[in-house]
Amino acid sequence: MGLFSFIKEAGEKLFGGKEAHAAEAAAPSNQEALNATAAKAIEDYIGTQKLDVSDVKVGFDGATGKVTVSGVANTQQDLEKVTLCCGNVANVTSVENTMTVTNPEPEAQYHDVVKGDTLSAIAKKYYGNASKYPVIFEANKPMLSDPDKIYPGQKLRIPPL
Repeated sequence: MGLFSFIKEAGEKLFGGKEAHAAEAAAPSNQEALNATAAKAIEDYIGTQKLDVSDVKVGFDGATGKVTVSGVANTQQDLEKVTLCCGNVANVTSVENTMTVTNPEPEAQYHDVVKGDTLSAIAKKYYGNASKYPVIFEANKPMLSDPDKIYPGQKLRIPPL
C-alpha cells in the first residue's frame, strides 16, 4: 500500500508524553523495550476497532516515529482503516503498510484535516455535494464517533462513491 505521512503532534494518545521523549533519548537496549510497548499499544488499538483483519503485526521506531504494519485484511477499506489507526496516533510520523488484501477494491483518497474543516466541506470538495458527508463519516468509523468531532492534523479516508 505504501508509505503515508502523518503529523506527529496530532492523534490518539495511546502512548507518549514522557515515554515518547524517553524513547527518543533512550539507550539502544531500553529503546527496544519502549518501541515494543508502543507497538503493542497500537496493535491493541487496532484490535478495538473491530476490523476484519488477521495476523496483524506492528513495529514502531521511536527515533523516527515510523510504524510498520503487516497482516491480512479482508477488504481494501479494512486495510486503509488500519493505516489510519496507526497514523492517527500521537508521536507517529509515518506508516508503512505492507498488509495484503483478500478482496481488493479501488483505493480511497486521503484528506488531511485543517482548521475550519467540516465533513460537509470535505464532501463538497471531493464529491461536489456537501450532503454526502455521511459517506466520509461511515468510511472513518469507528475511529470517528461523531461527524462534528474531527481535528486539525487528522487524516481521513475519502472512499470512491
